[in-house]
Order: sequence, then C-alpha cells, then structure tokens
Amino acid sequence: MGNLLCCVQVDQSTVAIKESFGKYNDMLEPGCHCVPWFLGQQIAGKLTLRVQQLDVRCETKTKDNVFVNVVASIQYRAIAEKASDAFYKLSNTRTQIQAYVFDVIRATVPKLNLDDVFEQKTDIAKAVASELEKAMSHYGFEIVETLIVDIEPDVHVKRAMNEINAAARMRLAANEKAEAEKIIQIKRAEGEAEAKYLSGMGIARQRQAIVDGLRDSVLGFSVNVPGTTAKDVMDMVLVTQYFDTMKEIGASSKASTVFIPHGPGAVRDVAAQIREGLLQGSSTS
Repeated sequence: MGNLLCCVQVDQSTVAIKESFGKYNDMLEPGCHCVPWFLGQQIAGKLTLRVQQLDVRCETKTKDNVFVNVVASIQYRAIAEKASDAFYKLSNTRTQIQAYVFDVIRATVPKLNLDDVFEQKTDIAKAVASELEKAMSHYGFEIVETLIVDIEPDVHVKRAMNEINAAARMRLAANEKAEAEKIIQIKRAEGEAEAKYLSGMGIARQRQAIVDGLRDSVLGFSVNVPGTTAKDVMDMVLVTQYFDTMKEIGASSKASTVFIPHGPGAVRDVAAQIREGLLQGSSTS
C-alpha cells in the first residue's frame, strides 16, 4: 500500500538509500518520505546506524613458538554523512573488518613472547583499532571500540603454565613453612635453655637450703644434747633420710621392685658409705 501511494517509512537509527533510474539520488533520514516510483525513483536499501559488534578469533604464533587464539571484539557503526560510501563501496563489511584484524594481529603477536602477549593486549587492541580506523573511514564506517577479550594458548601450554605457577607457589610455601619451623625450633631451644637455667638455679638453691638446714640442725643438736659430736648427728640424719627414702619408694604408685639389703647392719653400712663418699668428694675438691 505504501508503494502504491509512493510513501516510504524509515525507522529510527536507520537511513534509506534512494536511487533514481539506478543512480544514487539521496539519503533518507528517519520518517515518512515520498518516493514516486513512476518517476524512476526507488529505495535501493536501508542502512542501520546502530553500533554493531563483530567477534574475530585469530590463530597465530608467538615469538617463543606458542600457538594462541586471540579473540578481538570490534564495535563499529556506519557514519550517517557517509551512508552512500558505506552502502555502495563494501559488499561485505564484516568480512572486510575480519581481514584487517587478522592482518594486524598476525603482524603484531609474532613479535612478542607469550607472557608479553598477555601483558600488552591493550597495545595490540590499539594497533588493531588504529589500522581499522584508517581503512574503514574510507568506506563510511567508524570504529567505536576495539577490545582483546581473550587470549587462549594451546591446552597443553596452558596446563604447563599452571604447573609452573603451582610449582613456584609450592616452593614459596615450602620456604615459608621451613622458616616457620626454624623459628619454632629456635624459640623451643631458647625456652629449653631458659628452663634448664632456671631449673639449675632452683636445684642450686635447694641444695644450699639443705646444707644450711643440716648445718643448723647439727649446731642445734650439739647445743641441746651435750656430749654429741657432729659425726653422731650426721649419722642420725643419714639414717633418717634413708628411712624417708624407703617410705617414698613404697608410697609411689609407679614404683618398681627394688631389692636392697635391709637391717640395722645394712643401715650402718649405708651411712658409712654415704659419709665416705662425702669425705672423698671434699678431699678431691
């Protein structure tokens, strides 16, 4: 019905190309237009001005001979003022853009090692955008944005990279664990040394207290019991200590069986042996 009345509707964000007897005549903007077909005028086609996106996957090789798939996302649109160029000069816009992307990526990536490709993907995107802008502006298209959205090495290379990373992290963890164990051992040794030092101080004070107590006991006994000598007092003290030791052995729940000679004569022998040991220790010191 629209063609019968010579009326044509052009939608928003779209332009129509009008021809007169097969020759470009005018560009029609959004709205309603009169196109008298009986005067040889017709609509050759319509061109969208919306931003379009093209994802290009390009396989190439890096400088260190690793094959990677580089995925570039190209966002482009037709320029309204150059709609005739965009409509007539290119038969397949997407194929043309893809060819330029392939050319730039395969000229840039082989100059970089694999690690540098990941680090410099922004520079690669800028190089692709610059080349596309220069080429496609002649055909009436504007490059809005160029992104390198993915870099995919071969699956075996990716696995090897993950293993290298994992090994490095395990080595770092092992070093940290060894350092922690070293600190623990140092602190434990310092603690044991301090404990032994304090234990030695305690034993020394205990022995000093025992000596002082024995001395006071001998002096007090000699004063209170006339006629006794220091030897008599020490014999009695040793016998008392002997019986206290026997009592402790018998009262302990973890005590083992101990076979010792016991009797008045044995007690005398024990006292004599202890006294002789003390005298020998005093003479050698």
